[in-house]
Amino acid sequence: MNSILPTNIPRLSVLLCTQGTYPFSSGGVSTWCDILCKLLPQVDFTIYALTGIPQTESLYTFPENVRDVVAIPMWGMQEPAEFIRTDMTFFDLRKRKRSTTSDAIEHVFVPNLRRLLRGLYAAEPALNDCGESLYNIWRYFQRYDWNTTWKSKLTWDAFTEETLLPYTNGTELFESVPTLFDLTNGLRSLHHHLMILNAPVPECDIVHSTLSGFAGIPGIIAKHKYGTPLIITEHGIFVREQYMSIASDTNLSPFTKRFMIGLSNLVCKMLYHYADVISPVCEYNSRWELQYGVESSKIHCIHNSVDAHFFVPAPKPEETAHRPTVVASARVFPLKDLETMIRSAAVARKRIPDVQYIVFGSTSDEPEYFLRCCTLVEELGLQATFRFAGLHPRSALMYTKGDVSVLSSVSEAFPYAVLESMSCERPVVATDVGSIRDVLEGFGIVVPPRDPVALGNAVADLLLDEPRRVELGKKARQEVLDKYQSHTTIDAYWRLYQRLHYGPRTLKEAESLQLTAKAVA
Repeated sequence: MNSILPTNIPRLSVLLCTQGTYPFSSGGVSTWCDILCKLLPQVDFTIYALTGIPQTESLYTFPENVRDVVAIPMWGMQEPAEFIRTDMTFFDLRKRKRSTTSDAIEHVFVPNLRRLLRGLYAAEPALNDCGESLYNIWRYFQRYDWNTTWKSKLTWDAFTEETLLPYTNGTELFESVPTLFDLTNGLRSLHHHLMILNAPVPECDIVHSTLSGFAGIPGIIAKHKYGTPLIITEHGIFVREQYMSIASDTNLSPFTKRFMIGLSNLVCKMLYHYADVISPVCEYNSRWELQYGVESSKIHCIHNSVDAHFFVPAPKPEETAHRPTVVASARVFPLKDLETMIRSAAVARKRIPDVQYIVFGSTSDEPEYFLRCCTLVEELGLQATFRFAGLHPRSALMYTKGDVSVLSSVSEAFPYAVLESMSCERPVVATDVGSIRDVLEGFGIVVPPRDPVALGNAVADLLLDEPRRVELGKKARQEVLDKYQSHTTIDAYWRLYQRLHYGPRTLKEAESLQLTAKAVA
C-alpha cells in the first residue's frame, strides 16, 4: 500500500496505544493499525501494546516509520520491571527495590490510591482528581518498585479500608460484604490492570488510543506531563464489551464483577474526559459516547475503509469450486459468537447437505472458548461441514474461496470483514449489531444476534439463489468503491493529526512552513 498524502511537511510523532490487538493478534483493530502505519509514512509511530502475557513475536511486518514497539504484559510475570523497564540494568532494578520504603508508600502512593478508589466507588467521580491520581501514581512508579509497593501491608490496608467503606457507612446498596477472597482478587485485579502505569511514557506530538480502555491511560499521563493531545478511536465500545465479558464470567464473584465493571467504567469516563477528539469508526458508537456525557463537539466519526485494489473479485478456486461454501473472517473468541455460527451450519445443512463453513482467524486468543467450539462441532456431527482454518496468508483470497460470508458477532462497530467481503463481491449475512445494518442494508442480509435458525436460513437462501447472490455482490463492490476506500480514511486521520498539532494553522500553512524552511536553508 502506498500513501497518497504529501510528504514535504514536518514529521509528526504518534504514540499508538493498543490492547490485545496490534501487533501481536489479528483482527479488525490490528488491520486498522497496520493500514494507518503503512499509509502515513510521514508520521513516526511508537506502538504501546498492552498484552495479556509476555509476547515478543509480531504478526505484522512494520514499515520504517514504526520506530519502536513497547509490549506491556499484564500477567505472566514474577518481576514486571524485567519486561517493562528494559532500559534499566539489574543494578538499577535492585536500587529501586531498596529505595521503595514504607515512608514512600505511605506518603506518596497510598494517598493517590485512596483518591482513585474513591472515584471508583463514587456515583459521580471527580474525573480531574482521578486523572491527577493516576498521573501521580505513574510518577511514583518511575522511581519506585511495582511489586514491593503493591504487596505492602500499607497498600492492603488502604485498599480494604476504602473498599469496605461503602458497606460500613450504608451507601453501598448490595447486601453481600466482600469476603477476604473478594478483597484479594480486587487488589490483584487493580495490580494487573494498571500495569501500564509501570512503563515510561515518551514525549510525542499525539497520543492515539484504539479504545477507551486501560491501554489509553498513557494519554492521560502525557496530557498531564507534556500537554499532549489525545485521540481515541472507538472500534468497539470498550465499556459495553467489558460489561458483556465480565457479566458472563461464571468464575467471578458478584463483588469482583462489580469491582471490575466499576474500574472499567471509571477508566472509560476518564479517557472521554481527557480526550481532545473521540473518533468512532461509525455513528452507532457515538450513541454510547453521548450517553456517557461526551460533548458532541468532541466526536468526529471516521469510517473504516479498505484497499479496493487489494480486495478484488475473483472466481472460486478449484478446491471449493464444486461445493457451496460459506467463509468467515473471525478471531475465535466469545464476542464473535462462533457457537451461533456453528449451530447455523446445522440449519443450513438441512437444506443444502453438502454446504461447508470455513472460518479463517486466530484460534489461540481464547483457548478454552476454541475448545468449546470444537466440542460443539463434534456434538452436532458437523466435522465434514464446519472447520477452523487458522490465519490465511493472503486475506483477500479467503473471501473468494466462498460464495457468501457470514458474521455472527454479538458486538461490533464497523467490521473490516464486512467491507472486505463486499469489496470482493461476496455478499454478507451478518447479525444486527453496531453499524452493520447501516453498512449492509441493500447489499447483504442482516439477522438478529444469537439466532442460529435465522442465520442459517439466510445463508441457505443466498446459496440457493445465484442471481440474487451475484447481484448483491456487484452492488456491494460498487458501494465500497463509492464510499469506503482507504485513502479517504487515511486523509481524514492525517488532517486530524495536523489540526490537533498545529491548532488553528491549516495543513496548507504547515506545508508552507516546510517549504519556507527549505528555501532559507
